[in-house]
Amino acid sequence: MAHIADVFFVDGMRTPFGRAGEKGMYWNTRADDLVVKTIIGVMERNPGVPSERVDDVAIAATSQTGDQGLTLGRSAAILAGLPMTVPGFAIDRMCAGAMTSVTTMAGSIGIGMYDIALAGGVEHMGRHPIGANADPNPRFVSERMVDPGALNMGVTAERIHDRFPHLTKERTDTFGMLSQQKAQAAYDAGKIQPDLVSVATKDVNGAWGLAAEDEGRRPETTMAGLATLKTPFRPHGRVTAGTASPLTDGATMGLLAGGQAVKELSLTPKMKLVSFAFAGVQPEIMGIGPIPSTEKALKKAGLAISDIGLFELNEAFAVQVISFLDHFGVADDDPRVNQWGGAIAVGHPLAASGVRLMIQLAAQFAERPDVRYGLTAMCVGLGQGGSVIWENPFFDGKKKK
Repeated sequence: MAHIADVFFVDGMRTPFGRAGEKGMYWNTRADDLVVKTIIGVMERNPGVPSERVDDVAIAATSQTGDQGLTLGRSAAILAGLPMTVPGFAIDRMCAGAMTSVTTMAGSIGIGMYDIALAGGVEHMGRHPIGANADPNPRFVSERMVDPGALNMGVTAERIHDRFPHLTKERTDTFGMLSQQKAQAAYDAGKIQPDLVSVATKDVNGAWGLAAEDEGRRPETTMAGLATLKTPFRPHGRVTAGTASPLTDGATMGLLAGGQAVKELSLTPKMKLVSFAFAGVQPEIMGIGPIPSTEKALKKAGLAISDIGLFELNEAFAVQVISFLDHFGVADDDPRVNQWGGAIAVGHPLAASGVRLMIQLAAQFAERPDVRYGLTAMCVGLGQGGSVIWENPFFDGKKKK
């Protein structure tokens, strides 16, 4: 039997994220073509990894239909020009799709069956709105297993406000505004761009363009502006477009390898996997999902929340992130959290987002040899949470000056 192997995140890249819908830059771009771009980008950036050595390609999508169907991992591998000997498959865990692609491949590497794998996700929310092709079983409602509102993510976010009244609209508005400012500051400092793969696009009028950066950012956001936004999920609610991730198109890709392959191919990995966990919560309040999944992952790793030096938390909704921070006793504006902004600013193409978190954490690790552990975590539709703890291979044990 093969021994248990270390698992490394060697590298990751993503497409710029586009605004969903016909005004968005990817309206005329196929979802599978976005995936192909990311595979080519990652493989070109890592010429030391022979493509025939890739053991599997796991690609997640929430709506597995149309140009997001047809066993995406296999079809995208073929389209990206990987050898026909490289297999692939598709994954669906709604928002945590790409995260699950990574943890599933990590499991296969961990037990020594795989050496190298590609893991990512895509969501073209313009072509495939969430739930559009789904046919939920009527028993969910008739047998009162799940409240009908549980499939509306905005309603679930309002319910976190209901349950925790101290998580006020003012706190979420502040968080949303800071996300926009931090994302723009990261762009201005050139932090995000190195990991983006440019995509040739064609607009509604047939004119060609190049998608080179995330489209939906609103750095000019102010508290006064946020106060005037509608609350679409209920009258006089607290969740607005300013404190929610916009509907987004995009794809992400991670390159994973086991310890043996890293040595053999002389790779320089960006992160080492420590532990991961998924957990279930009531679907009606799915936003708190990352709390139990993080508790499980910390326990598996023998770590405490105080050991985490950097957090990349998916901002599906601001209230969901601050409920997590509140639970663990971390301030809303703690500098360790989402240093470069998050999904409120750059978007959340459902199944793709997990690997975006990893790409950003990896880039931050490289800058921060004083930080040993980082966390990527997210809430998941239908009441789940996912968490992955990573170790910084550049950690030197010195305190930050």
